[in-house]
Amino acid sequence: MTARALFPAAAVLFGALAVSVHPAPAASPAPTGAATFTRCAACHTATGKGVPGAYPPLGSDFRKMAAKPAGRRYLVLAVVKGLNGPLTVEGKPYRGVMPAQTGLDDAAVAGVLNHIGTAIAASGPAFKAFTVAEVAAVKAGGAGMTSADVARLHAQAGGG
Repeated sequence: MTARALFPAAAVLFGALAVSVHPAPAASPAPTGAATFTRCAACHTATGKGVPGAYPPLGSDFRKMAAKPAGRRYLVLAVVKGLNGPLTVEGKPYRGVMPAQTGLDDAAVAGVLNHIGTAIAASGPAFKAFTVAEVAAVKAGGAGMTSADVARLHAQAGGG
């Protein structure tokens, strides 16, 4: 005869304890915008000030662009598709390449843009947060674009 047959109440009690002692593993949380920004900081620096002549700052130019629909589209595409070509940012020329930030889902793209708009780019127009739906729509609309196409959008989108 088994212990379960002899002590059914104890079996139920110990079975319940076993379940509470070994909970199912939790899903890992999505990275925050600040955590994702570490990718950007490798070139644009942790403060977003950039490197003169090489990597543009993420300051008032970012805020100006984020205040306009064309600029918001450009900013999403810059992260998703990258940039290749000349840009003028805060009155200074830059000619470099920014690789597409692959492996980021729509929430991570929105998160990093929101982090830049609130914690890095502190001056300029009021900042409106990017949404996951907005990022998804921009990505779908820019699916056939290249990094050179995106760089050409910069001036048209209000950058300068």
